[in-house]
Amino acid sequence: MLQKSLLLILLFVSFTSLNAQNLQLHFDPRNTIYGDEVAPKNYLTATFEMFKPDAWGSTFMFIDFDFNGDKRNIGLVYAEIARAFKIKDFALMPHLEYNGGLGTGFSIPGSYLAGAQYPFKLRNFFMGTYLAYKLNAFAKLSHDVQWTLTWNSAFPTSKVSLCGFLDLWTENKNRATGEGGKKLILLSEPQVWYNFTPNFAMGSEIELSYNFVNAFAGSKFYAIPTIATKWSF
Repeated sequence: MLQKSLLLILLFVSFTSLNAQNLQLHFDPRNTIYGDEVAPKNYLTATFEMFKPDAWGSTFMFIDFDFNGDKRNIGLVYAEIARAFKIKDFALMPHLEYNGGLGTGFSIPGSYLAGAQYPFKLRNFFMGTYLAYKLNAFAKLSHDVQWTLTWNSAFPTSKVSLCGFLDLWTENKNRATGEGGKKLILLSEPQVWYNFTPNFAMGSEIELSYNFVNAFAGSKFYAIPTIATKWSF
């Protein structure tokens, strides 16, 4: 039990020492790479990200603004917010999460998650994983499951940092009727940063996806790297 308590403390200290709030700007070249099959244009995405640990657990949230609308205005806004609850020395932490967004003339169906997460350390990486029930609020409600893995590096003597996540979840193949069974979706976004100062970094995020119908059509695998800058507060 003492080891688990120390592990949680180390995780919280690590994430606190990492910049808890940051603003990122990504150039997304998906049209150059895949053409109109994926997107009609390349565009910029601004991301605000926050991680806040406290005595009762931790809160994580981010919000994306895609400048892919008419005349490069914001065409899509997507947000996620998650809360993990610490229960004394218990290794597992209850996890609640909401995802959703709006686009030009449409909305991204919200999803509601409830499960349990487990933080752990793997060499120089502070890791987290959770398994959750997921309710996708499609026209026909979709009762699903999601598994997530997150990572964040801690290299005290290096200016390079690595972070990211991997999501696997199920959802109805037919969102309107629920017919046709389920499909498995993969989405991962590993990031690499070079930290010129404690506040300013440049790097890249690679969006890896399979069956990710929110952005792409068809059951295909896509890999889309970005060129990015980050300012940490």
